[in-house]
Amino acid sequence: MNDLTVGLLSALLATNQPQAVSNLVQQQTGVSVVVDNAGDPEATELRQLMIEDDAALAEVNDWINTNNISPTNTPALKELNLRIRARLDIVKSGYQNFLVNHPNSARGFLAYGSFLNDSGDEDGAEVQYENSKQLDPKNPAVWNNLANYYGEHGELTNAFADYTEAIRLNPNEPVYYQNFATTVYLYRKDAKEYYKLDEAQVFDKALGLYRQAMKLEPDNLVLATDYAMSYYGIRPLRTNDALVAWTNAYNVARDDNEREGVMIHLARVKIAAGFYDQAQAQLDAITNAAFADMRARLERSLADHRHPPPDTTRENSMTRAPLSKTNGLAATNPAPGATSTAPPSTNAPSLLAPPPTTLEQKQP
Repeated sequence: MNDLTVGLLSALLATNQPQAVSNLVQQQTGVSVVVDNAGDPEATELRQLMIEDDAALAEVNDWINTNNISPTNTPALKELNLRIRARLDIVKSGYQNFLVNHPNSARGFLAYGSFLNDSGDEDGAEVQYENSKQLDPKNPAVWNNLANYYGEHGELTNAFADYTEAIRLNPNEPVYYQNFATTVYLYRKDAKEYYKLDEAQVFDKALGLYRQAMKLEPDNLVLATDYAMSYYGIRPLRTNDALVAWTNAYNVARDDNEREGVMIHLARVKIAAGFYDQAQAQLDAITNAAFADMRARLERSLADHRHPPPDTTRENSMTRAPLSKTNGLAATNPAPGATSTAPPSTNAPSLLAPPPTTLEQKQP
């Protein structure tokens, strides 16, 4: 669940709901959604259903986040699960009824698939995406969502091909490049076999896709940090390139909190590169208490690098690849209807926060 989902619940209170939803999606994703035409009852019905969809998901998310049920309280957990299922079933029935009445609605199948994915039914979502693709194979969003599904379920050949098709259909959507980069980065062995590349070339391909996304959306901090964090997986570390990437992220940051979060990473790279005085100066400039633990860890690492303990060999922290392709920052700039499994946050990236999961689309 992300800020977009929560925000859509607030949009329900707006005087002009369709316009409020469109404005919110544009704010969160950077891409506007066409507001329904007054003379198109099918589109109006689907838009209202999507508003109810997002409101239900936001409500369920609130129930999950605010419950104080003990993990051992099986009856209470079962009751909560039944409550959640009943709430989501209302929306599910709404989509099913809509599609019975509008069996040729490619957008309807796409939206229903996204709802099922958000509800945890990924296999059911894939069926609806396929239905949508059969009706409208020129919609890049459905190719993106299918690529996400295949990437997460091990069908990497299909994932690579479908991201390529999504980009062919809409080469100006940064989310497609970002998702493609994420998948190539995560599944480097498969990418090596599919594209007949060595590992260094696979890294270059992933980084090139990230850079293309950044050209299309240069002010997206999440994207900039995802790109910069990708360098942590490359051995040996490409120090200069990593510093350039983190400097760019620093320039994109919008406030002191975000800038200090980026400075944590700049200090980390400079320690690995041997720029100890510069690293110390950046650590000294970090005052946000949220970064105190990270700062202390880096200061210990810096001291060990300046004065290596005798008879002790410390692993260089920079040689560790990200734990997984998830992110400590919310993905705030995907295409329409995009969602991320990462929790929403306005904080700058954490020290070990790796890049994000792929992003979905409900609408073309």
